[in-house]
Amino acid sequence: MKKRFIRFSGSLLTASALLLCFPVLALASEGAGINISPLWIFPFASLLLCIAVLPLAAHHWWESNRNRALVSGFFALIFATYMLVSFGHAGWVSLLHAVLYEYLPFIVLLAALFVISGGIYIKGSLAGTPLSNSMFLIIGAVFASLIGTTGASMVLIRPLLRANQARERKVHLVVFFIFVVSNCGGLLTPLGDPPLFLGFLKGVPFSWTFQLWKEWLLVNGLLIVIGNIVDQYMLDREEKERKGSQLEQVLEHEPLGIVGWHNFLFLAGIVLVILGKGQGWGGEWPLGVQEALMTALTLAAYFTTKKDIRAANSFTFAPIIEVAVLFFGIFITMIAPLTVLNVHGKELGLNEPWQFFWATGLLSSFLDNAPTYLTFAATAAGSMGVSVESQKYLAEFLATGGAKATDILVAISCGAVFMGANTYIGNGPNFMVKAIAEENKVKMPSFFGYMAWSGAILIPIFVVVTLVFFR
Repeated sequence: MKKRFIRFSGSLLTASALLLCFPVLALASEGAGINISPLWIFPFASLLLCIAVLPLAAHHWWESNRNRALVSGFFALIFATYMLVSFGHAGWVSLLHAVLYEYLPFIVLLAALFVISGGIYIKGSLAGTPLSNSMFLIIGAVFASLIGTTGASMVLIRPLLRANQARERKVHLVVFFIFVVSNCGGLLTPLGDPPLFLGFLKGVPFSWTFQLWKEWLLVNGLLIVIGNIVDQYMLDREEKERKGSQLEQVLEHEPLGIVGWHNFLFLAGIVLVILGKGQGWGGEWPLGVQEALMTALTLAAYFTTKKDIRAANSFTFAPIIEVAVLFFGIFITMIAPLTVLNVHGKELGLNEPWQFFWATGLLSSFLDNAPTYLTFAATAAGSMGVSVESQKYLAEFLATGGAKATDILVAISCGAVFMGANTYIGNGPNFMVKAIAEENKVKMPSFFGYMAWSGAILIPIFVVVTLVFFR
């Protein structure tokens, strides 16, 4: 595994070095002037369909990350060829922007948090009771806003799985974990979720998101209560079906403790890097500096952590490799729907906060929620006469738009963060948590099976949110 990590980290360092060599790519334009036909959303939709269907139709074949990479690369190649043939240099710039400014920062951050958190082991008796599982979600909801949904997910998913290893029915625990920790918990600070961080970079004050505590409390409170009820029901069924009490097993006491605690310092370092870039510490950061710093922290964490700790966490690189190969194709092919949305977004006729909430949210379920957030924020700002050419145009939008602007931006923020939980691809941590759970022998729902869970539980909650806050 050490050789694999060296190759993996070498790739990250090489990518970071290459980024530093391309200041010319720091373009204000992301392929300006490109008008992609809506028909070319087909590669993106086809890739999503493969992610949904192939685990069911060709399960054994799909288990190989090499085969996943072949499928992802195939659709990325089709779309990249179209971009280069149809748009020449502008298409090349758009593809480079997607890889260098969006995909690489995304995967470097995810890999850093995955590796660092893999060196944190919570030992002792972790009781897999409904009450303790709810406490995991409560802690995770708070952590998600402090260290980000990805960081909180990577730190807490393994202890949750280990606490419930004696139980047979635990799919619901992972599903609710994705709902709360990987998504809805990250609403309170710009560090919580990428859309809010981009809003911060565009002029939204750091403390502005604190006012979203009511929406945060309602959604996460409902999810934790519902999750507790479902968990109690599942445990009761298991108690009836299996001989002997499962609670007697999970309640055997061993003192709790944390091994590898020094990795929390590296996690804090990642948060500081993100905050430093956003605040412009030392001036504007050239492309690649953030990624190089994160890679250095990842290397330091890996080589200062004993192998036994990662072994106790059943740590392997398979989950992050799966996410890396699939999201490469997603980020490339996603250029088409995002470009179409940018061109035609104003034609949607959105005026009311509830319309922005649902439009942003539903599209964030399938597209990257960060650029979707910016697209609708720019649409709202433009409708009020605010020029989006300014780097801090959202500050002007909030200052001149009054209560209406605030209500709309609240709706956009909630839609992007909350509805990232609707699908496995709605937010980066979702797929990571799924992959880690499957590596720990939890049979997770299919793509559509997960959407059945989110449709039954999340959509009614979002209707309540609409009625309470946006009507």
